[in-house]
Parts: sequence; C-alpha cells; structure tokens
Amino acid sequence: MKNIIIGTAGHIDHGKTTLIKALTGRNTDRWEEEQRRGITIDLGFTWFDLPGGGRAGIIDVPGHEKFINNMVAGVVGMDLVLLVIAADEGIMPQTREHMDILHLLGIEKSIIVLNKCDIVDEEWLELVEEEVREELKGTFLESSPVVKVSAATGQGLHELVDVIEHMTSDEVVTKDTQTIPRLPIDRAFSLSGFGTIITGTLVSGTITKEDTLEMYPLGKECKIRSIQVHGEDKKACYAGQRVAINLSNVKKKEIQRGCVLAPRESMKNTDLLDVRLDILNSSMRVLTNHTRLHFFTGTSEILCRAVLLDKEEIGPGESGYAQLRLEEKLAVRRGDKFVVRFYSPMETIGGGVILEPNPTIKRRFREDVIDELKRKESGSSADVIELHIREHAETLITLAELARLTALSMEEVSEDIRKLEEEGRIRVFSMRRDIYAWHTDSERAMLLELLDTLHNYENAHPYRYGMKKAEAQMTHFKRIKANVFDKIVEAFEEEGRVKRVEEYLCTPEYGVRKDEVYDKVSGKLLDVFGKAGYDFVRYSEIDFGDIPADVTDDILNILLEEKRIVKISEDMYTRKSYIDEAEKIIRNRLKENSVITIAQVRDMFKTSRKSAKPILEYMDSIKVTKKTGAESERVAYE
Repeated sequence: MKNIIIGTAGHIDHGKTTLIKALTGRNTDRWEEEQRRGITIDLGFTWFDLPGGGRAGIIDVPGHEKFINNMVAGVVGMDLVLLVIAADEGIMPQTREHMDILHLLGIEKSIIVLNKCDIVDEEWLELVEEEVREELKGTFLESSPVVKVSAATGQGLHELVDVIEHMTSDEVVTKDTQTIPRLPIDRAFSLSGFGTIITGTLVSGTITKEDTLEMYPLGKECKIRSIQVHGEDKKACYAGQRVAINLSNVKKKEIQRGCVLAPRESMKNTDLLDVRLDILNSSMRVLTNHTRLHFFTGTSEILCRAVLLDKEEIGPGESGYAQLRLEEKLAVRRGDKFVVRFYSPMETIGGGVILEPNPTIKRRFREDVIDELKRKESGSSADVIELHIREHAETLITLAELARLTALSMEEVSEDIRKLEEEGRIRVFSMRRDIYAWHTDSERAMLLELLDTLHNYENAHPYRYGMKKAEAQMTHFKRIKANVFDKIVEAFEEEGRVKRVEEYLCTPEYGVRKDEVYDKVSGKLLDVFGKAGYDFVRYSEIDFGDIPADVTDDILNILLEEKRIVKISEDMYTRKSYIDEAEKIIRNRLKENSVITIAQVRDMFKTSRKSAKPILEYMDSIKVTKKTGAESERVAYE
C-alpha cells in the first residue's frame, strides 16, 4: 500500500477542518479550545483510503497568523497540499503566507480547493477562480488543478478525491525506506499503562519494534515498545507514514516539539548552521547582518541570529550565504529546508537550505569560505564519491576503483573518504591490499535483511546456535569477497548487532532453546555414552522415540559445541571426561614406552579392537600420537 501525507493550507475560517471532516468523517480539532473557538490551533491528523487502494493521511494545520509555527511543523513529510480558498472571500493574507512557506519548504504538488461554493452564485465563482489564477501566475502553484467543492453539502468531493488519486498515483515519488530513519516529533504525551507516546511523520527510513534509537538533541537512548500507524498496531513503520510510537527510557516532560528520533550517532547536535538564504519577493524587509530571526525546520522553532557571509544585506528576491547562530541546539541534516520569520513583528521573510549542519564559526567575506559553501551547494567531489559508494551496495567498492571512476588522485579520494566517514555517511574496511567503502544506508538495509533472516532461521531451528556464517554470506553477501565479509561480521559483532558462536551467526538476544525436548535428548545421549564407557555406541543406533532426527542432530551438536561430548570417529561419540582421561593415560604410557599399539590400548581400556582403533586415531588428530609406519603402532607426537 502506498502511503502519502496530504496537508491543508489556507486562511483562517476558509473551511480546512470542515473539508477534512467531509472527506474522512472525523473531526481533527482535538482541543476543547479549538472546538469552542472554531479555529485550529495545533496540528490535527486523520486519514482516508483512496479508491485505488492507497491510504492518504491528512494533516490539518492552523490558518491563524499566531499559529504559523504549528503550520510549519505540519508541513514536514507532506507529499501534497490542499490549498483551501473560500469562494466568498478569495485569496487572503494568510493564504499568501502559507503559499510562501510551502514554496520555501519545497512542497510543490498542490491542489487548489475552492470551498464554500454553495454560498456564492456561478458568476461570482467564475470571477473568484479567475482572480485566483491571476494571483498564482509565476508561482509554483500556477499549474495546479482547481477543484470546486462545498465541504458543507458534499458538492465536488468525489471530483476532489479523483484528482488526489491521480496526483498521488502518478506524480508523488515514493520515499526512501532504506536510508537512516528520521522522525521529527510534533507531539508528545503520556498514557496510563503505556508511558511516553510521540507522534510525527516519518520522513525517511524504517523503524521497527524493539529498535533502540536516540532522541536528539537530548542524547537519550529510547527503545521502541510499540508502533501504531493510522490507529493499527504494526511491527514496523516506513517513510511517508504518520506514526505514533510508544517509547521507553524517556519521559514526556523531556520531549518537546523539534526533537528528532533517529539511530544512535547518526546525527550530531549543533547550534551553528551554514545555509543559503533566500528572501521572498513579497517581503517588505531587508535582512542585515546579525538580524535576530525565528528559525523553523522540521518541527523545530528556535531563535537565531543571521551572520551574512557574502553580502552586507539581502533584499527582497535576493539570495546569499549565511551562518545561523542558534540560541538552542538541534539536530538536522545537510539538504534540510527551513523558513525564517522576522523577530518582531512576526512575519515570514524567507527560507533556504542547510548546506552544512555542523560547521565551525566562519568569518565574513572570506573567499575560501564562500568557495566551500558554493561547492557544498552544487555538490562536491565527496558527494560524487558518496553516490558511487551507494551504487555498490552489494559489492562494496575500493578506493582504487573510486579513483578510476572519478578521475581523482588517490590522495583526493582518501581525503573525501575520511570526511565521509567522519560524517557517518560511509564506513570503511581496511584490507591488506586496499580499503573498501560501504554506504551506511546500504549497511543498515543489509543488516536489517540479515537480522530478519537470522530471526526466521532461529524460529525454524531453535536447537541450533544460529545460521552458518558461510550460509549467511551466500544468502545476503554473495557478491562480497569472503575476507571482506569476515571484516563486516567482526564489525557487527563488536558493535553488538549480531552474535557469533564459533562459525554460527545469530541475533544478539538469541540463545539455543533448552526445554523438555532438549533435556530428554541430551539426557539420553549423556546416559548412553556414560554407560558405554570405552565400548563406544554408534549415535545412529540410539532410539529417541518420536523426536525428529534433525532435532536430535541439533542437540547433539550443542553438546559437541559445549564440549560435553566428543566425536571419536564417524558416528562414534563419547563423554569429554572419558577422552580426557584416555589422553592422560596414553601420555603417561608413552613416557614409559616409546611405542604404543592398538592391542595395548584395547587392554588398557578393557574394550574391543573396534573401539581401540578410533581412540588412537583421535589421539593422532589432537597431536598426542603419530604413526611410525606400521598401521597398528604409534609414538609420541613430540
């Protein structure tokens, strides 16, 4: 099922909330004050299913000027916006500001919804549509479809749904679920018996139940206890979905709008940002150095000062490079969009894109600073290298191969690799002859697949230590060289992401099952081998009743791994204590006599030749004895 997020925008009292109720049958005004005053103050959320099988989540954002900060928070993760305009009033000031914000944040898919068509006549409606078209000329909304509806009577709602269906099926790009998950939080609350709940739009990646993530900028690890998507419990949620997540290890009072849930060490808190800043054509303000602004990105709102790096001032319709010095820390990523509003009076003046989320303090009018920002804006050699690394997810790529592909020197490639590794975008594996690079998004995706396979394997084979490492490689890493795969496994093991038992791989929390079946089989094996002594019993001759052979084989293997029994020869086993005692006796005998024979071993252990011969062959294998030439004679190995 394709998951899309639709937002509403428009002037106060133009019918956004009523329209959503008409589409979904639900009221998004959650607070008593909202229902009493008839305006949306905070974000509301609901959903409906599209005729083609997709599910559309709808965010109802405030239209009142005082609640623009909530409107910006609601835009996060939107695929499509319904710009609602009342037919009896047309475009109003708040409509224009919402349009500016949507443009600055990169939301370009939109439907113009002329609402309240039931209270105006046809001639007036035509005039309003013409006026709207004229107002939208030259904006990103110029070619957006116009749909005439009445949320009160239901007029035009079917046509609106058809247009939504068309635009979301053909024009909305599916979000990347394989990259690092990022959930900007727009609401946090607590429920009795559950604890802390957060809500937001997952803008990238995948979050699964039992994941341990980090709450930025708090720096607290949080375990995912449960996930809900559209009111239904899920094991995982994906980019493009509105989600509610139950967290452990963090209290509601610690979380505020603007916090971000993401993997541990995948982001870094900052109070400095290098940005490209665009001032709106419609702005009446000229931005000067050190101007104090309200900064909005994701669900965050923070006060900052803008240090202009390449200009004395930035006027309406102009752009420039700036360093924003924030009054609080946040966590963002390169490429995130933002909006700035004037400190007082509060009005939207512009926005832009984050070029560097963790910069050092920069001085103004420095050529090297401006050149660096230009490279970051247009895409540096490191960005090109990162793309090549991402394309080699299944094989990894060496630095020598990257140098050939990019026509860069090894020194240049090595420096870019170092930067990418420091930023957490790639990881490297140093081998004897070369260095291999792997994108962290690819690593995360392959690790998720491996853990899922291991989990299924553990359920199917609970009496095994896990999947054989070689089998895991052939399942998920078959295009990666064996020695590189060994390095990957070592790294996963050191980081506690997988567990390794000898040559077996399993999930970190897994342990072989030791239940009644295990007790019955292991007890039978130890008892039989114990009573047999040095008259070894063949494993294939032991009767385990109705217990399947593959289960008894697995439990036998557990006893071997735990060194409670030893394999003497094909199909012959004994207790470890017996073979240890035999080794001691044979070593002492060889100190007295330089040669020992099968017949002597037979007599020493009061057994048959059939069992004596395997004892000596086992002693050969552990380098206690060795042949002298005659088949039946042995001397000390040393």
